[in-house]
Amino acid sequence: MYRAGMRDVELYRHLLGLTAPWTVARVELDVAGQRVDVYAEHRQQKSWPCAECGAACGLHDHEPERTWRHLDSCQFKTYLHARIPRTRCEAHGVKQVRVSWAEPQARFTALFERLAIDVLMETDISAGARLLGLSWDEAQHLMERAVQRGLSRRPPPSPRYLGVDEKSLAKGQNYATLVTDLESGCILEVTKDRKKESLLRALGPFTPRGLAQVEGIALDMWEPYIQTLSEIVPDAQDKLVFDRFHIVGHMNEAVDQVRRKENRTLRQDGDERLVGTRYMWLYGQENLPPRYHVDFAALRQSTLKTARAWAIKESLRQLWNCPDRTKGTTWWRRWYFWATHSRLPPVKAVAAMIKSHLHNVLTYFTHPITNAVSEALNSTIQMLKHRARGYRSFANFRVAILFRCGGLQLYPATHPDPG
Repeated sequence: MYRAGMRDVELYRHLLGLTAPWTVARVELDVAGQRVDVYAEHRQQKSWPCAECGAACGLHDHEPERTWRHLDSCQFKTYLHARIPRTRCEAHGVKQVRVSWAEPQARFTALFERLAIDVLMETDISAGARLLGLSWDEAQHLMERAVQRGLSRRPPPSPRYLGVDEKSLAKGQNYATLVTDLESGCILEVTKDRKKESLLRALGPFTPRGLAQVEGIALDMWEPYIQTLSEIVPDAQDKLVFDRFHIVGHMNEAVDQVRRKENRTLRQDGDERLVGTRYMWLYGQENLPPRYHVDFAALRQSTLKTARAWAIKESLRQLWNCPDRTKGTTWWRRWYFWATHSRLPPVKAVAAMIKSHLHNVLTYFTHPITNAVSEALNSTIQMLKHRARGYRSFANFRVAILFRCGGLQLYPATHPDPG
């Protein structure tokens, strides 16, 4: 063990950013263990500010020595040690003095936490922990603290446009409810399941005034969400906008049902035209990859039932290109007649579903919003799931989502040293 001289002591005082009344008492270097231990102490002074109200208070006692992990110095792990004073305040009792280098109850200095947050933002938790020289649990705890800090700083939300969406967490009926600010692109909350209670919990940070200020809400035609929003959002009947991408998604599923049934029938007669074509029918015409152009042109111009279902689906997409609600309603009536006379049961079922929710399909012309932002965030969430090889704990999954997609102020605050 090597004990540093005065020059090293002064160097670490600057590296740690210690100011009066704090200074570095000594520095110990363990070359074999690749570790530096810095011991801080404070000068004697008559009073200390209360951590709650800032009032000048007398010294009560000191906490036992605590240790904080700091930024590495010369590739050596660096640790700061200190005994923190406690004050006795007439209004708040015995309180630990705030220090500039770390937040209360933290195990890391603020500078180390900032670095760790930057690293974990760019990596999965296992890789970030390796780079930082932390255990997985320490990295997870650091992320949890950052998210709690960010949520505590965020004012009650009052966005103009909300997105309410579900996310499958794993195989089976395992879902999460996501509430998103569509203008900022930030996820406001994530709760387990997709029930009424799930959405109520997700909207918990909202005040009644905040909910009243919401102008439009994009969502799927999922009844528990519809019921919840209708009960708690003023004038919800004119604010709910059923997401166009989800509606087209229902039509895509109908096309696939027609294809599967028709393919079975054709193959019995030795006709293999629909074999291996599943993904062709899911594309919009303008997004079809060039490798499919020749084969698909022949298929969609054929008399196949699947080609007819695909044409009806593509036609539905034009609804949202209408200039206003009146023309949209006229266009819808023509499409509905075609869909319900198509003799294709899956297509007819989707047409009936849309009709039963038509008012809130056409509210798009008042509030032209979609859940495209939520869908883009879903891609990030899928990446998080892949990186982590799945999450066994919903709480950890929620932290990971809000850490990267919550738009939170994650960095720890720094406090001036008491003088």
